[in-house]
Amino acid sequence: MLSRLSEWFWNERLWFPEGLGWADLEDRDGLTYSKASDLWVTLPIALAFLIIRQIFERTVATQLAAALGVKEKVRVKAAHNLTLESYFRITSKNPKQSEIESLGKKTGYSESQIHRWFRRRRNEERPNKLKKFREASWRFTFYLLAFIAGLAALIDKPWLYKMKEMWAGFPMLPLLPSQYWYYMIELGFYMSLLFSVASDVKRKDFKEQIVHHVATILLISFSWCVNYIRAGTLIMLVHDASDYLLESAKMFNYAGWRKACNYIFIIFAVIFIITRLVIFPFWILHCTLVYPVTVYPPFFGYYFFNGLLFVLQCLHIFWAVLILHMAIKFLPGNNIVEDERSDREETDTEDDEEEQEDRKAPMKNGPVQNGHSPLNNNHHRKTE
Repeated sequence: MLSRLSEWFWNERLWFPEGLGWADLEDRDGLTYSKASDLWVTLPIALAFLIIRQIFERTVATQLAAALGVKEKVRVKAAHNLTLESYFRITSKNPKQSEIESLGKKTGYSESQIHRWFRRRRNEERPNKLKKFREASWRFTFYLLAFIAGLAALIDKPWLYKMKEMWAGFPMLPLLPSQYWYYMIELGFYMSLLFSVASDVKRKDFKEQIVHHVATILLISFSWCVNYIRAGTLIMLVHDASDYLLESAKMFNYAGWRKACNYIFIIFAVIFIITRLVIFPFWILHCTLVYPVTVYPPFFGYYFFNGLLFVLQCLHIFWAVLILHMAIKFLPGNNIVEDERSDREETDTEDDEEEQEDRKAPMKNGPVQNGHSPLNNNHHRKTE
């Protein structure tokens, strides 16, 4: 069964135009071509990235955070309560009004105290600012270096300036050392992101990020196996062109450098729109969709490759909408541009006033112990 599946998967008729096949990618005359077996090297590269990331975040990123003045707000922890904790973990982190009334009867807490408890408990599970800064600084470093390396590898290549050149001589496109390492490192990095996604900060577009990582890995791997390397390098360069700006804006955001964050965000938004909504669809995608059929009849690999590109383009549009939402908030004169994907922390400001009232009089739905609410033993701690 596996042998038949493998034979079907590697069928030349699926991945190449009629008359061409894997034999055309055999090394000869001193020229090297991409091979599927080369992709195994990305696994140790991905593992190396995970190790390097841990070292980087604990040393360089931590020191950089201190230098930029990244400070954490003091979080008030939710008081230990088995009933509420069990409900939080098993049933829901955001109880409905009817459920709050039921919990109040079981615990003796007032509705405002239960709201406060769940708010603080949710905040406990949200990543702190330092963790966000470390992640952003790691991605910023990679995306910046990847963009510089990709630009250096492509700056003298004709297909950077004339898109049709990416198909000249296909599939016999010789592999250059710079292309090899550019591919392996990019693929290894995205694989490391997929491996670490469970422990990374989860944002509102978590599912879209998973789709993006999977589509990117499939796209890079497929383009390598069938020697679409010229198109692949252009696509990777376009994606790296703006990502490092977004990560740097996040870093300044967490550090409280509001003007720097806003200015960088504006530059990021402009470059993102140009690269993802103009260059990518109207130049690169147009060339991969229109030009090949003038040379070869359409085949499965042609549809598969362009299908993955369309998935990426849909994600580009989705993120462009989020960016525009942030830009609209910025235009009226907001002090800071926030990431629309972030899960913002909740505050206790209004509840602190209620706590003061609780100290002055007995609670309606529960006892007062030594003049303090039994829900909170941290009255003198600063809240977020």
